Parts: sequence; structure tokens; C-alpha cells
Amino acid sequence: MAITRNRTTTTTAAKMPTVRAGMTKMMMIMTRTRANRPQVGGLARSRHASFYRLLSFALLFAILLLLTGCDRGLRYERAQVPTPPAYKELEGWKTAQPQDDALRGKWWEVFNEPELNALEEKVNVSNQNIASAAASFLAARALVKQARAQLFPTVTTNPSITVQRSPSSASSSGSGSKSSSSGTFTEYSLPFDATWQPDLFGRIRNTVKAAASGAQASAADLENTRLTVQAEVASDYFQLRGQDALKQLLDATVVAYQQSLDLTKALYETGIDSEESVAQAETQLEATQAQDDALGIQRAQFEHAIAMLTGQPASSFSMPVEALKSNPPAIPVGVPSQLLERRPDIAAAERLMAQANAQIGVARAAYFPTITLSAAAGFQSTSFTSWLTWPSRFFSLGPAAAETLFDAGLRRATVLQYRAQYDETIANYRQAVLTGLQQVEDNLASLRILSIEIQHQDEAVQSAQRNLALATDRFKLGLDPYLNVITAQTTLLSNQQTAVNLRIQRMTASTNLIQALGGGWDASQIPSPSQLISKAP
Repeated sequence: MAITRNRTTTTTAAKMPTVRAGMTKMMMIMTRTRANRPQVGGLARSRHASFYRLLSFALLFAILLLLTGCDRGLRYERAQVPTPPAYKELEGWKTAQPQDDALRGKWWEVFNEPELNALEEKVNVSNQNIASAAASFLAARALVKQARAQLFPTVTTNPSITVQRSPSSASSSGSGSKSSSSGTFTEYSLPFDATWQPDLFGRIRNTVKAAASGAQASAADLENTRLTVQAEVASDYFQLRGQDALKQLLDATVVAYQQSLDLTKALYETGIDSEESVAQAETQLEATQAQDDALGIQRAQFEHAIAMLTGQPASSFSMPVEALKSNPPAIPVGVPSQLLERRPDIAAAERLMAQANAQIGVARAAYFPTITLSAAAGFQSTSFTSWLTWPSRFFSLGPAAAETLFDAGLRRATVLQYRAQYDETIANYRQAVLTGLQQVEDNLASLRILSIEIQHQDEAVQSAQRNLALATDRFKLGLDPYLNVITAQTTLLSNQQTAVNLRIQRMTASTNLIQALGGGWDASQIPSPSQLISKAP
């Protein structure tokens, strides 16, 4: 019986009086027929009795099948979340138009970095977080099959061969003599038991729905873990390449500062410059060399992080030095409403919402009785030769009903608990959507502002280079002290470092934007309930 949150669908409820009336009418016909049938011999009466018993069980089975369509769950509808028609931070940012309007599965290939492509391929097969999430999904999938098994009868058998000896001692009546005898016999038994609990009020079906929704959420969690690791590898890769670019810059700066120190020493030895200028040049050179050496710490940490993410020991993993050269690719952003289907974490939150909705139906079904059909049949004999013969057969068949008459409000409290948990999943789903929109807007703003900032910073670098050239010429002519050269060199190096760091941030923001957009994933990739119960692992 399908049920909305505030009202019950009346279709199946309207059928219930009709079913009860049909049952009553059928039983009256059977009683009247049994009362009016002619009296016949014992064998005929036995056959008629067997016929009417079979007819009664067939009628009961048909009624149970009819009632199986009654579902006490709630009709599920995805919670509505308002989304804007377009991203605000996308306005005024005109970049190269992407060739396609959607990201693809191997989204990292848009950066055209062969080494990054090789690292990402290793992630899918070697990362242990992804392996753990995959195992969790397989466990959730097995729960679906376990829940679905409850829809079918359970058949068991317990064959046994038992040897028994029972002592006996009796006094012979009249004569006063005593006789004792003991008997030993063997009992052969081959029973088959079958039980089936028809799902009259949707308890099992809602359990299957809850398990299937949970497995689908686990599948989305797996993809979210995969996307997170892939994005982290790409981010660490670009930051490592950024450290290589900074290293290249500082290496060149150390060479330039060494040349300046040599020039200062030469001028000092000829009496043109002072010893103070030599000390200043030495201080600047040594400080820059220390800064250059310190870059090795961060590069090593990024290299170790990439090794861990790709499932390799950090001790045996290394990457060649290569300065950052990549530029942000054209990324198809789409519209905000597409985010509901593209982000795996939002899809997981939506499936958890469906799972909580189905659990309400499981709790509501506890208000109604549980019907169990049991049957047993087999062969039992004390002689092996007659064990499997027709006279050694036995059977039993009958229904049983169980209903809780008083539980001090336990069932009502359970329903209220699952309703509250359902409301919690609604709030979590809406929060996931809002978080996704925020992350897209944040990274769009970062890319837009960083593009403008890099243009201005490049101009600042050019100005600092001109200033250094002028200061160097005036120092060589003896017009200005060497301190002016040091100041110009420090200003240039600082601006060059800022320019490299801004480019690192821009590449990282590009990676984060792709991750915020879902990385080319789509909710249609979540396995359907039929796929969850297929034989494939």
C-alpha cells in the first residue's frame, strides 16, 4: 500500500472490505457445500476432506498474495532545493571556450600532462582509500541480496540415523517371576522443512529498498573518494612543479647574486667600492642560498604525498625536476542545476534520503500482524529397507500469525525516530547542494581574480627588472651605493616569486573547480537495484 507522508492512498484500503467480504462469502459456500454433500463411504469422505483442505489452503494462499500488494511505506519524493539559473562568479570572466560542453571521465587529460596522466591511472588500481571504499560498496551490495532473500521461502533438511536402546524391566503377573528385556532399534529420518513469511505490509520490500538505496549511496561514496584522490594527485603534482619553478628561479638568482658579489669584490680591491658593500652582497647571496635549499623540503613532501596517493612506497618513488609550464584549460561549467546529478557526494546524500524514507515503511509495518506459512514433509522409519517407502511418509502444513498487542509505545517511538532521521537526511542533502554551489563559486572567483592578478604581477616583474638594470648601471658608474642594487634585486626576486605562486594557485584552483563540478561523473552511473542483485560481483 503506497503511503504519502501525511495521507494514505485509499486504493488498497478500499479493496480491504471487498477482500474480507469475498473471504466470508467463499467460506459460507464451502460450509454450505460441505453440509449439503451426500454421505458417502469412508474412502470417499477422506478424499473429499483432503480436497476441501487443499481448497482452503489454496484460498488462503491467494488471499495472502493479494494482501502482499499492501505497502505501509511512504511515497518517496526528492527534496526540492532551489538553484540559481547561472553562476554569479562566471560573469565578466571570458576565457577560451571549451571544445565540448561536458567533462569526461578522465578529466585530468584536459591539462595535457603525460606524466600526470600516468599518475592518475595508477590511482585507480593502487590507492588504498579507493580499495577500502570499493570493499565497502561490495559489502553494501551483499546486504541488498541478504534483504531480498527474505522474500522467498526457506527450505531446510536435517537427515538423521539414530540408534536407541531403551532398558525395560517388568514383573510377570500371577507367577511372581520377573523378566527383563532390552530393545535396540534404529530410527531413520529424512525431513524437509519449509517456511515462508509473506510480505503483507511491505516490511521486507521496504527493507530491500533501504538496503538498495544504502548500496547506491555507497557506490556514490566510492566515486567521491575516487574523485577526491584524483584531484589531490593533480593538485600535488602542480604544486610540485611549482616548487621546481621556484627552484629554477632561485638557482638563477643565486648565480646572479654571485656575479654581483664578484663585481663588488673587484671594485673593492680597486678601491672604488667599500668593504661594507662586499658584506652586503655576501649576506644577500647566503640568505638566498638558504632560501633555495629550503625549497627541497616542500618538494620532497609533495613527492611523498603523490607516492602515497598512487599506492607506492615513498622510499622508492621519485619524480624528475621540471618547472611548471601548464596553463589552465577551458573548463565546461554548465548550469547550477546540473550539479545535482554531477557531484557524487550530492548523489550519495540523496540516496541516503531515500534509504531513510524506506526505513519509515519498515517501522510502520510493525503495527500489523506477521503471517508465517510452515510446511514439513519427509520419511521416517525404523527399518532401512522401508525408510523411503510411501507408508513411511509424514507431512504437516499450516499458517501462524503473530501480533504485538501491547508494547508501551515502542512502535510509535520507532516510527518517530525514523521520521526524524528522514528529516535529518533532507537537511544534509540540502546542505550538500549548498556546499557544492559554494565550492564552484569559490573556485570560479579564484580563477577570475587570479587571472587579473597575474597580469598585474607580470607587469610588476617587468618594472622591477627595469629598476634593477638602472640601479646596476648607476652603481657601476659610481653614482649610487650598492645598497640600491640590493634593494632592486630583492624587489625583483619577491615579485618573481609572487608571480610563480600565483600560477601555482591558478592551476590548483582549476583542479578544485573540476572536482567541485563532479569531475565528469554523472548520477546515471549509480547501479540500479536490478544491477545490485545481479550475479556479477
